[in-house]
Amino acid sequence: MASDQAIENLKDALRRLPGVGPRTAGRMAFHLLERDREGGKVIAEALNAAISSVNHCARCNNFSEEEFCGICSSGKRDRSILCVVETPADLDTIEQAGAYTGYYFVLMGHLSPLDGVGPEQLGFDRLLGVVTKDDVAEVILGTNLTVEGQATADYLYDLLEDKPVKISRLARGVPAGGELEYMDANTLNQAFADRRMLGEKS
Repeated sequence: MASDQAIENLKDALRRLPGVGPRTAGRMAFHLLERDREGGKVIAEALNAAISSVNHCARCNNFSEEEFCGICSSGKRDRSILCVVETPADLDTIEQAGAYTGYYFVLMGHLSPLDGVGPEQLGFDRLLGVVTKDDVAEVILGTNLTVEGQATADYLYDLLEDKPVKISRLARGVPAGGELEYMDANTLNQAFADRRMLGEKS
């Protein structure tokens, strides 16, 4: 009997994508093999190229092919404001909304001790370095309003509390348990406009 291991390997690979279960992975695999083999080649080539060339921005930790990403190297942003987000997808959503003109720091996750994700894994030391070096006046805690996101924001607040910066949190318009990646532009604009200060600095 001929082996179908290549098909099973493709299904298993597709299941690594978020939200893709066995049935969805199967449909994707069969679609590519039946109707869009050329598209499959394009996906494979683009994925290989991205994995080979994309690293992290030396300043904000976002994905970048260069030492500094396009936002950090633009020179047209407000350097006095720094928005801390969990993922590149959150940053991308905010950029598409046009709600914000400052800089970012991307944590690449949130605190999750049970999963072995602590302050060291999220680059909190690098974040403090950016705040100090760039004379940041306000840090916006843009972590998601999930339990983990709130715990991360609380930790960051304690970390920054003795620094000469204002600390704010995205507020009204972002529902409890909501994730920035899925917010519409109006909601994000409202959240930035109505962000609340978490402590007053003298």
